Amino acid sequence: MAKNNSRIGRLIRQNILILLTIGSVVIGVALGLGLRYIGEDIWNQRTVMYANFVGDLFLRCIKAIILPLIITSLISAVGSMDQSLSKKIGGLSILYYMTTTILAVIEGIVWVTTIKPGQWMNDENTSANKPIANITTVDTFLDLIRNAIPPNLVQACLEQYQTVLTPPTTYPTEINLGKWDISGRYITGTNLIGIVAASIAFGVALSTLKSEVQEVLTFIQQLSVTVMRVTGWIIWLSPIGVLSLIIAKFLEMDNIEEVFTKLGMYFTVVVCGIIFHGIIVLPTIYFLLTRKNPYKFLINMGQAIATAFGTSSSSATMPVTMQCLEEKNKIDVRITRFVIPIGTTINMDGTALYEAVAAIFIAQLRGLELSFEKIVAVAITATAASIGTAAVPQGGLVTLVMVLDSIGLPSEDVSLIIAVDWLVNRFRATVNVLGDCFGAGIVQHYSRNDLLSIN
Repeated sequence: MAKNNSRIGRLIRQNILILLTIGSVVIGVALGLGLRYIGEDIWNQRTVMYANFVGDLFLRCIKAIILPLIITSLISAVGSMDQSLSKKIGGLSILYYMTTTILAVIEGIVWVTTIKPGQWMNDENTSANKPIANITTVDTFLDLIRNAIPPNLVQACLEQYQTVLTPPTTYPTEINLGKWDISGRYITGTNLIGIVAASIAFGVALSTLKSEVQEVLTFIQQLSVTVMRVTGWIIWLSPIGVLSLIIAKFLEMDNIEEVFTKLGMYFTVVVCGIIFHGIIVLPTIYFLLTRKNPYKFLINMGQAIATAFGTSSSSATMPVTMQCLEEKNKIDVRITRFVIPIGTTINMDGTALYEAVAAIFIAQLRGLELSFEKIVAVAITATAASIGTAAVPQGGLVTLVMVLDSIGLPSEDVSLIIAVDWLVNRFRATVNVLGDCFGAGIVQHYSRNDLLSIN
């Protein structure tokens, strides 16, 4: 008995942060719902801001460390490998990410076309009157390529480029976006894909120069270790930070009952689809490719899962993701620091599934029968749009406009699902993170001999 007690105590001590973070999610949901009804009259914009204050500080800390983490991790990881290994790891990562994204879109289409949640409600009580930025698929892709080659790396840390379409002055009622005037602007937000591309380029340069720049590589590796130490300190704030964020989000909602009465079936379908992909499909792929227990791997990622749910951002979760992979699942640091920043930027399984479900749900709600060709268009556009989605809260709403456009629905229809998007986004961010994690495990499995040869 004493031996068992000491074993349990040791397990608790080893996983105390995971337990605290998961507990903060559960307590946050319970407190958020409870406080809404205990004192409805006291919750206004100011009191909600007070409830969110600690969570806001946590997000500020974790966002501040993202750029140093990405830059030092990628440069040190790529710089310490030879070019053939870098190509192999990069190729495996992209192949895995594209495969799981396509699978997620197919799953979403199967769920929404089988259950047909849009036919369970009518659209008489729904409105789509919130203006959404006009965007085309081509412009989004071109912006993605432009942002991958930033003209100013300092600016890329703060802003990213976005194409702007405006109605022509000679014919302001023109509805064909292809004929609108084109301009561009820089919007606030880190250009992650540009930072990742530049960091990989610098890492490759260090790898080719080898001994000539060993001191530089050593400095960046030591800097990476230092950044990870600071990251570890910040991660200890995650239980209280996640608790604060979740409580505040529940308190700021206007009418939870009304929202879920109107959109309950849509919410159920999209969340069930996302969860199915995260706990069935991804673990199955991992098991088939590695022959290892995927659920032990998943349990070890508990803290990253809870943090992703609390922050609703895969980029904000990245420091926690890397630490869990390295410390709990024993993934080589060269893999995590190469694969995870890339995955955080382009791998969006949850977002891809959500966009397919949301677009077809809105079409069903509007009474639009989708042909096979239209469904294929949704699949292709949702896959492409998810890659261009910023890894930030509600980034998928903007690219959802592209998917709606592919089946002839107006961009304003996005507002039909905005009421529950804050909660759906937490689930899809969690699955985005899980996709990155399983990808790192699979890439490690197929690169383990190469990594041992250069130790």
